[in-house]
Amino acid sequence: MVQLLRYCFVGGFAFLVDAGGLYVLTEYAGMYYLLSATVSFIAGLTVNYLLSTTWIFRKSKLRSRWAEFLIYSVIGVIGLGLNTIMLYFLTDIIHIYYMLSKIITAAVVMLWNFFARKIILFK
Repeated sequence: MVQLLRYCFVGGFAFLVDAGGLYVLTEYAGMYYLLSATVSFIAGLTVNYLLSTTWIFRKSKLRSRWAEFLIYSVIGVIGLGLNTIMLYFLTDIIHIYYMLSKIITAAVVMLWNFFARKIILFK
């Protein structure tokens, strides 16, 4: 339970990086929202990995940090796929404002990321 609470805090910070990047890249850099969502998601994933491995999940099931990061990233890429599909569906099909779509999407992807990483990677 402590890990989940810490993950929510770290996830919240990574979400600020992700959503902030999405907004800035879309509104100020003029990027298409799905492209800026991808770039900002990767930035959030990196922040999440660094904080998660130093504060939440200190003991990995793997000896190699590279293998750990690779699997962490694969789980993240699946999360990116969920993120993109849900953003598209909520924004383009349902016509919800893309930042509200991001909040809804982030909750689902956070649960996926936490449980997949907890079960597959960390003790």
